[in-house]
Amino acid sequence: MNILENIREALRSIKGNLLRTILTSLIIAIGVTSLVGCLTIIDGIQSSVNTSFAGLGANAFDVRNRDIYKMRKGGEQEKRYAPIDYREARLYKEKFGHSAVIGLKINVTFNAEVKYESKQTNPNTRIMGTDENYLDIKAFKLGEGRVFSSSDLEHGTNVCILGVDVVNQLFEKTINPMDKEITILGQKMKVIGILEKKGSMMGGGDDRVIFVPLETGRKMAVGRSLTFDIVTSVPNIKDLENTIEEARGVMRTVRQDIIGMPDSFSIERSDSIAQQLGNITDTLRVAGFGIGFITLLGAAIALMNIMLVSVTERTQEIGIRKSLGATPYLIRLQFLMEAIVICLLGGIGGIIFAIVIGNVFAQLLMGSSASFIIPWVWMTLGITVCVAVGLFSGIYPAYKASKLDPIESLRYE
Repeated sequence: MNILENIREALRSIKGNLLRTILTSLIIAIGVTSLVGCLTIIDGIQSSVNTSFAGLGANAFDVRNRDIYKMRKGGEQEKRYAPIDYREARLYKEKFGHSAVIGLKINVTFNAEVKYESKQTNPNTRIMGTDENYLDIKAFKLGEGRVFSSSDLEHGTNVCILGVDVVNQLFEKTINPMDKEITILGQKMKVIGILEKKGSMMGGGDDRVIFVPLETGRKMAVGRSLTFDIVTSVPNIKDLENTIEEARGVMRTVRQDIIGMPDSFSIERSDSIAQQLGNITDTLRVAGFGIGFITLLGAAIALMNIMLVSVTERTQEIGIRKSLGATPYLIRLQFLMEAIVICLLGGIGGIIFAIVIGNVFAQLLMGSSASFIIPWVWMTLGITVCVAVGLFSGIYPAYKASKLDPIESLRYE
């Protein structure tokens, strides 16, 4: 009796005990669903996180003012690191611009009230001055209009680019904001561009922002001390670590930090939160695998019990096969194949349920940002586990069947 014949015999036996086979397969299917489903949900969440942070410039890092107070010994006096000023930001860009793309930004205000005719925004609009690279590095995309020209940046013209939340607050749907003049901090500004909706995972105001040319922002904040934020983007994310260390050395030179003393600035990776969330999802993935494994272990024990019952019920059949020349090896193979086939039937059903359930839950948790996932790795793992469960559950019943005495088996009622 070859393997194909054993498989056909297993299917005939399954057909003869259809209800028991369905219930057994359902046990396996539930175990596989819990395993593959949990891992699919986690992969869906991870995919959503990666997509969201890819839109925040995951291959970039920010050089910012280190706004940290430190007490001197004895508590006599506090020291504050000086903010990054315009000269230092420009010098960094000149020195490091050959290795990466550099963008500069200043926060003019976080609570501006912007007006257009009789309408005005809530007093929580962010006004930011940027150079020619900042919008591209941070993945802000124009839905309409143009970006700042070299003339706008050089001469600090009164032009601006609006986020969608600002547009919705200031303009009726029937009005095209392009080339309209709005009032920002008492100054007339011409709208030259409208950003696409960006959103923010952390509840920030990426759509509640107005960008103006860097020089324009400096003029709007005249009389106030500004802190310049520097964003650096590398072409290849694999070079990010080396570029950060190179940037640290350049910035220490620019800031004239004393050797042996800590940095007077901070460097923050754009994907640092994504990395933290990635660590959390890794932990969840281990937990999901553990839950699925425990469920499958229970399913394996149930299947072993059912296979033992099947051996007892088919004792006379085993005796007939042995009397016709079937070897113990073929008897073992027959029962092992039956157990594996039952597991595979349950596993295929479980994988289908897992894909549907996993993606539905991922969509509910993460919204439209979660893409549909077909977890090929976990599907392969599920099938492999099913075969392993079949072997684990069938090997003892198969061994027991192969050891039955044919004469005693023929007498069994």
